[in-house]
Amino acid sequence: MRHRPLFPAALDGCLEHMALRETRQKKNGWPAVSSLAAATFTVVTSEMLPVGLLTPISRDLRVTEGTAGLTLTVTGLVAAVSAPLLIPALGKFDRRAVLCGLMALLTAGNLLAAWSPGFGVMLVARVLVGIGMGGVWAIAASLAARLVPSKSIGSATSLIFSGIAVASVLGVPAGTYLGDLLGWRAAFAGAGGLSLVVLAALALSLPSLPTEQDVRLGTMLRLAGVPRVRLGLIVVALIVIGHFAAYTYVRPVLEEVAGVSAGQIGTLLLVYGLFGIAGNFASGAGAARSPRVTLLALGATLSATMALVPLLGLTTLAAAALLVVWGLAYGGVSVASQSWMLLAAPEAREATSALFAGVFNAAIALGAMVGGLAADAAGTSAVMWLGAVFAAGAVLVLATTG
Repeated sequence: MRHRPLFPAALDGCLEHMALRETRQKKNGWPAVSSLAAATFTVVTSEMLPVGLLTPISRDLRVTEGTAGLTLTVTGLVAAVSAPLLIPALGKFDRRAVLCGLMALLTAGNLLAAWSPGFGVMLVARVLVGIGMGGVWAIAASLAARLVPSKSIGSATSLIFSGIAVASVLGVPAGTYLGDLLGWRAAFAGAGGLSLVVLAALALSLPSLPTEQDVRLGTMLRLAGVPRVRLGLIVVALIVIGHFAAYTYVRPVLEEVAGVSAGQIGTLLLVYGLFGIAGNFASGAGAARSPRVTLLALGATLSATMALVPLLGLTTLAAAALLVVWGLAYGGVSVASQSWMLLAAPEAREATSALFAGVFNAAIALGAMVGGLAADAAGTSAVMWLGAVFAAGAVLVLATTG
């Protein structure tokens, strides 16, 4: 009997030691957060790499450019499906090991694409890239809260998602340049090498991250029915569909409406991308305070900007000004909507992040598709109005739903 009082004291000491270890881990979590940002940069760069390489890919693999475009579509659709399915499938595996495994899969996919002797092998490679992308995005998005103190979660989430914005500004143009210089296979090989470097960075910087709960597919389906989670998914779907319906065809719109030359397009899109990065970090601070207000502001700004492009973007300078506003607004969508999702179900961060990643990637593919249908049916300027309508719909849903 006299030994019993010692057990609670020992337990308290053990719990105190674990709390101190977790505190120290979170104080030193920024290298891990930076590695996760590098991971999101790498997966999005890998996904979008074919955009600037379709012509040489189609020529070398003896398919049409339209068929070669499937290298992008397949990856996005696989990522959309794999993101919500991988989390239940991975069970209780340590997330550090899982992320390293997914980066290894991404490495294999990129290297297989670089080697591919035919289009069938290329599609298999792009499926591997899609699985790696969906899994990395789903897991990385939820880890900020486990790596840094609570007061820094907003900044850490912004940094992780900055990889997506930076990939559109630097990753894709760099891959295109490398492809022009050394051939498209060298670009994919370079992406494979980068994936391997990021794998090493994750292995060295991430602490052990045992899963917080065993998530099953049925649990995720029920989670999608939670009102605030469902609302967040609807809002992000509407905004992203609207954005990609318009942005996918921004080049022909700028050429037709503003008379922008082919040589100026790259500069304008670089300006858009740089302000997108700025918008990511600016919105991260606002989303930490109020995701609802931030998403309302972003959606309204996007809707107004897209609607004004055909009306006011009549010169290169006016078009550039509108693209600056567009970039600032859309750059904040990822971090603001992710912040909403994490607050909607804080007890299931990983599951909500997986649902978010799945809906986001599906919305990208759907937006590009409906934009193409609108452009064929009513002209390229019509895609701007369509994008504005979708973004306005997101604002309306968010403003009228509790």
